[in-house]
Amino acid sequence: MAEESDNLAIEVSQLGVTFPGCVALDKVDLQVPKGTVFALLGENGAGKTTLIRVLTGFTQPTTGQCRVLGLNPVRDSVQVRQRIGYVSDAPAMYNWMKVDEIGWFAASFYPHGYLERYRELIGGYMVPADRKIRHLSKGQRAKVALALALAHDPELLILDEPTSGLDPLVRREFLESLLERVADGRTVLLSSHQINEVERVADQVAILHQGQVRLLDSLQNLRDSFVELTIGLSDPLVTLPEFESPAEVFRSQLNGRQQRMVVRDLSPAQLEQVRGWSGVEQVSTHATSLEDVFTACLRGKPSTKHSA
Repeated sequence: MAEESDNLAIEVSQLGVTFPGCVALDKVDLQVPKGTVFALLGENGAGKTTLIRVLTGFTQPTTGQCRVLGLNPVRDSVQVRQRIGYVSDAPAMYNWMKVDEIGWFAASFYPHGYLERYRELIGGYMVPADRKIRHLSKGQRAKVALALALAHDPELLILDEPTSGLDPLVRREFLESLLERVADGRTVLLSSHQINEVERVADQVAILHQGQVRLLDSLQNLRDSFVELTIGLSDPLVTLPEFESPAEVFRSQLNGRQQRMVVRDLSPAQLEQVRGWSGVEQVSTHATSLEDVFTACLRGKPSTKHSA
């Protein structure tokens, strides 16, 4: 068990966070292996930012346990923050400082070499070093925040909507840099609404909904195990039989004489059974995207059975 924990950048067990009148996180279990890009998806209010605040030591959990790089982020908050990089969705910076000055200021908290690396990143992002933070565009502020988070080459990079405000070229270069970090053994936790970006870089995906993990798997498994099933019916009042295990219906919609479902683990034998159901005139299957799976998790109710 100790060896398994050594291979994890983040380990969360039965984590709960409760605020007055609100359960932000409810019995969340997560394991993020080192050397991976782990994507956290969820609608606004799902609990993503709360989870990140727990991981970075800014919020103390109500129940459960959490370890980041083997450390307790509340008790060992200083050590954790020295070893991770963090970019929030709305980074707070001293607006009266110049771009170069804020790098110099941050360098006092990190080992030698931080300022040189920061200046190199700022130059690559083409942000004027002598311009004050208050005079930067939203995209330029995002680039400064990224440079501040990356300059000490953190073991774990935690990003909350990091590409918001970036132009397409810089966004692409940034996503490619994430893959380079993983190739060097670093770990990235990416919280993003840009599902197409997640599909480009993620190794594993967790979908949060109402403070709970609705789905957690590798991106490849999600692609392979989900299918969109379209069934043409002879009559919209036809009642279809129930699916048996292992098939799991995540979303089902009836539109006239057409039943559309997002199904996980539908075997070839089960697909043939569907074709033979009474009242079924036509059956087709389509590959699903991560966006399809995400929408099905949020708008549908997972069930091992289905009845039209």
